Amino acid sequence: MKCDRLPRNRALACGVLLAALLVPQTSVLAQSRDYPAKPIRLMVPFGSGSGSDIAARFFGDQLAQVIGQPLVIENRPGANGVIGGEACARANPDGHTLCVLNTGVTSVNPILYDKHPFDPAKAFVPVAHFYSLTGAIVVGKGSPYKSMPDLLQGYKAKPNAVNFATIGAGSYPDMFLAWLNQHWKTRIEGVPYKGGGPISLALMSGEVQVSAAALGNFMAQIKGGALEAIAVSSSTRVKALPQVPTYAEAGLDDFKGRLWWGVFAPAGTPAPVVQQFNQVLNELLRTPAFVDYLETQGAEATPGTPEDFAKYVKADQDWTIALLGSLKK
Repeated sequence: MKCDRLPRNRALACGVLLAALLVPQTSVLAQSRDYPAKPIRLMVPFGSGSGSDIAARFFGDQLAQVIGQPLVIENRPGANGVIGGEACARANPDGHTLCVLNTGVTSVNPILYDKHPFDPAKAFVPVAHFYSLTGAIVVGKGSPYKSMPDLLQGYKAKPNAVNFATIGAGSYPDMFLAWLNQHWKTRIEGVPYKGGGPISLALMSGEVQVSAAALGNFMAQIKGGALEAIAVSSSTRVKALPQVPTYAEAGLDDFKGRLWWGVFAPAGTPAPVVQQFNQVLNELLRTPAFVDYLETQGAEATPGTPEDFAKYVKADQDWTIALLGSLKK
């Protein structure tokens, strides 16, 4: 099976499936005769067919085989994840509900919306860090901006000639632009689009000059020569793009925004259940096929303990709240 020849969402699902097939069919969850006593709900606050939904469904298939109970996916899209997040927060914490959430639900929404219905820090228990996407700063083919210093100098020479594509308030591109303008003391204009696809077209046509979003949105165009990446957010250079510097190498190491997805449970879920699900998910994340596949998509598997993930989420919340809070002043 050639996952890398499929569209991005289907390719991600394909990679998850290949990895799932290689996960040992034994688990601490399978050792308990009393738990789980009924099907597990996996709540996804995004629409059916989204990347997180597809990954959750294949993970669910694997998990069902391990625990001996069906896993039912519940999509609760709307309001940038607020609707699904609230449903998860209000679920019975009896160990039969899990949720796939991201930085938007846990870190961005509470500061973006004045009347937010729940406090993510109190509403959820982090179970496991699922995966992180690598961000990339991208320009069009033939752009004069071959590096971040080039971009800054180009803006200083002709400010009105540099526009930055975003995906609306609170999105990764929007936060990056807000941070960059603070960092550089510039006023680069943001132009909102509906997703990575429209941003790619705008960059290729010259409608905008630069953007920053998940690398997977642009990988095909970068490999095909239609777009160029000038920096990536990963801690080390991406294997598929070894010539592209990291944010740290490009002088952007103070930007701490992240594109991540994780598994959570409602607050009050028994600690042994959290630990057990953490071990099951980590089995999948450490599968070489899954790790290798994520690298081709500009993503990174992130196994670790619930405590590790809790610290990661807290750091992300603190940084995001500080950035967005400063913009409201």
